[in-house]
Amino acid sequence: MKILVISDIHANLTAFEAVLEDANDNWDEIWCLGDVIGYGPDPNECVALLREHPHITLTGNHDWAALGKLDVSTFNQDAQDAVAWTSDTLNDDARAYLEAQPPMLVKEQFTLAHASPRQPVWEYITDAFIAWENFDFFDTPYCLVGHTHYPVVFEHDEEYGALAFHADYVRPLSLEGKHLIINPGSVGQPRDSDPRAAYSLLDLDTLTWQHKRVPYDIAATQKRMLHAKLPQRLIARLQFGW
Repeated sequence: MKILVISDIHANLTAFEAVLEDANDNWDEIWCLGDVIGYGPDPNECVALLREHPHITLTGNHDWAALGKLDVSTFNQDAQDAVAWTSDTLNDDARAYLEAQPPMLVKEQFTLAHASPRQPVWEYITDAFIAWENFDFFDTPYCLVGHTHYPVVFEHDEEYGALAFHADYVRPLSLEGKHLIINPGSVGQPRDSDPRAAYSLLDLDTLTWQHKRVPYDIAATQKRMLHAKLPQRLIARLQFGW
């Protein structure tokens, strides 16, 4: 069985469509790690497109924020403005769907959490030390997370605690015999200085993982964001991947 692993679509329909086209039906199910909405101009459309396919999904902090389930006072002003617009734009069907999704679940040999297994909605696993602390908070061999918008692999190591590895877009990663936390990166708002949409393919039969990137029409998304009067900084950042 092959899994299309995605995270942080952030209401960017053009990026999401590019990922689905690039993956070319070479998968059986989507595992989405949350933040389907937020920041971008297409919240209802992204929810609807995700629901067209066999999938499971988590809820993320921006999903919760738009549903009024999270205090946004710690968000920066641009993020707060985007949350307000998203909440006003979200239709009843999409809202009910997102309300029903968990922030964390276990599937096969994988724990899935939007942010971290320790704090599923909010904690950022940004380095090997934070990853090391989180290995005690899940019982499966592997944990998949999103939230940071940065594709990375953390491996538990007896000597160093945890080791961090950049995404390899050429060679598949064998998961066999390892204890890992893996982030596929963001579909709709990458932050690793690469503006291309990020996703991954997971083969459950061979236990291999492949990071992927695909370009998309960033200007088209920016045009819709401009029309929606979303914050200029959020519009600009898409073309730079930060």
